[in-house]
Amino acid sequence: MAKLMQKNIDSLLKGTSRSFYLTLQALPSKVRSQIGLGYLLARVSDTIADSIKGSTSQRLEALEQYNDRIQKRSNTLPNLSNLAQLQHNPAEAELLEKAATPVAYLEELSNTDQQYIRRVLDIIISGQTLDLQRFAYANTNKIISLNKEDDLDDYTYRVAGCVGEFWTHVSLNHLFEVDAAKEAQLFENAVLFGKGLQLINILRDLPEDLRAGRCYIPATVLSEHNLKPNDLLQQENMDRFQPIYTSYLKKTVNYFNAAATYINMLPFSQFRMRGACTLPVILGLKTVTLLQQKNILKNESRIKVSRPEVKLMMRQTAVALTSRKRTQKLISLYRDA
Repeated sequence: MAKLMQKNIDSLLKGTSRSFYLTLQALPSKVRSQIGLGYLLARVSDTIADSIKGSTSQRLEALEQYNDRIQKRSNTLPNLSNLAQLQHNPAEAELLEKAATPVAYLEELSNTDQQYIRRVLDIIISGQTLDLQRFAYANTNKIISLNKEDDLDDYTYRVAGCVGEFWTHVSLNHLFEVDAAKEAQLFENAVLFGKGLQLINILRDLPEDLRAGRCYIPATVLSEHNLKPNDLLQQENMDRFQPIYTSYLKKTVNYFNAAATYINMLPFSQFRMRGACTLPVILGLKTVTLLQQKNILKNESRIKVSRPEVKLMMRQTAVALTSRKRTQKLISLYRDA
């Protein structure tokens, strides 16, 4: 059952998440099923939430029913076929059509792993639900923004910071042990690691979100520079927006510095886990460099690291894992680029 579970998880993830699929392949076998399944279940809820052709009420109801099934408050999975038909991406449509498969696999895990997955899904779905409610009436002509910095911090924790906690719980349960002091440090850096990955996505997706009426840059921060969310639709306002944007890019780098500390704290023997964590960090840092070179307010194609560069990073990561010094040097190389 474990091999069949992993095969089906891999198949669904390969079509819906290019970058995480690479990370999943690097994970130690003892935690690959649990982390892959947790991500896949979250990917289902994310696809529900992002089904923009579906009404907000339809998506909120589907999210609630889906989470009720995950949390065992219900034995019934919502019918997601209508939302599946609205997907542009065939892989995401397939994911919704086959959502019962990963939900059923959850029951195959140990009680402890089930608890970890249910807890992280509950937090993630709460963030997705809040997001839908917050932007329910947003559109290009009516941009709604987060209000304050705490709102952004809360959101990045709910949809990504908590994932760092989940990874660490599963790792400590299956791979290694640490003392209480080091455990606390691991969890602290794990949360920052996750927040960094989410913040870089927010900064990269800014133009697309603005066109949909969503602004994750808090209104109070914008007002300090005499800006309103609608001003970010005009590329000529980049000079005024640049100090804000630069500050968030620096914050992202600080989060990745915490991620580098997290990696350095992992036992040296955990080559696969260290590799699985190193790759997204250098991908994130490379994305920071690309974003620094662009006017993000221009309506251009989505900025992302090319496939050849990703392959190069994979080779660099494999070589760097031979020593902690090389790993940290690789991360520094991309941070200081």
